[in-house]
Amino acid sequence: MDSTSAIILGISLAIIMLGMGLSLVADDFKRIFLQPKAIIVGLVNQLILLPVIAFILVLLIPLQPEIAVGVMILAACPGGPTSNLISHLAKADTALSVTLTAFSSFITILTIPFIINFSLEQFLNESNMIQLNILDTFQKILIIIIIPVTIGMIIRKQKESFALKMEKPVRIASAFILVIVIAGIILKEKDNLAESFQKAGFVIICLNIIIMFVGYYSSKLFKISNKRALSVAIESGIQNGTMGITIAILMLHNSSFAIVSAIYGVLMFFTGAVVIYIGNLQHKKTIQ
Repeated sequence: MDSTSAIILGISLAIIMLGMGLSLVADDFKRIFLQPKAIIVGLVNQLILLPVIAFILVLLIPLQPEIAVGVMILAACPGGPTSNLISHLAKADTALSVTLTAFSSFITILTIPFIINFSLEQFLNESNMIQLNILDTFQKILIIIIIPVTIGMIIRKQKESFALKMEKPVRIASAFILVIVIAGIILKEKDNLAESFQKAGFVIICLNIIIMFVGYYSSKLFKISNKRALSVAIESGIQNGTMGITIAILMLHNSSFAIVSAIYGVLMFFTGAVVIYIGNLQHKKTIQ
């Protein structure tokens, strides 16, 4: 992918993260003092257990090196704005979902370079070996993720009515951008798509289901309510696929690594639909 496309992709992710920032307020970060147990369990699932489970799966399931690295890139990413929408539709704790997305987005600026470099060393042979420059990666993530989120939060604080009006258009634009990005990757990798979908699709579904189960039942282990446990499960399983694609193309300059995140961008809506159905069933039982 040429430099112009990479820049457009970076700008696209920045717009998505700006939209997330427009939905955040300071109270979302104060929630860690009000609901520390749910937030800590959620972050442990997302930042530690998800990459560990992903690594175990790619060791157990025979995969091409590019797909194995792609799975680890996806597992290194924070929750995406889509997880907040799914939490809302599933009648889960949307406020907790937003808080977990915000915290994980800020924390992964530190964890992404190390997880990805570890993955590159594990799965690529010496002739194909590449490494992320940690400082350069930190700067790029800061520019395309942290700064847009911060700007969005400042706009929300200073111009709340404007931010509320812009939330829906930005969300629609974000969804449109995601579709275009996924379509572009699939088109570029069309010759390998069938094989990649078959192999990557299976491991993605396995990872998605396992981490959602782990997220939910680890929450229940700590006596967290059903609504919050469901939010933890959703946050653990619904990742920021656009960020995965951006890392693969903008930072690693390899669209083969991006195919996993692109396929995931399609499949997550199927698992998300199942979770929404389960969440609504649980909600109906509680109000009967």
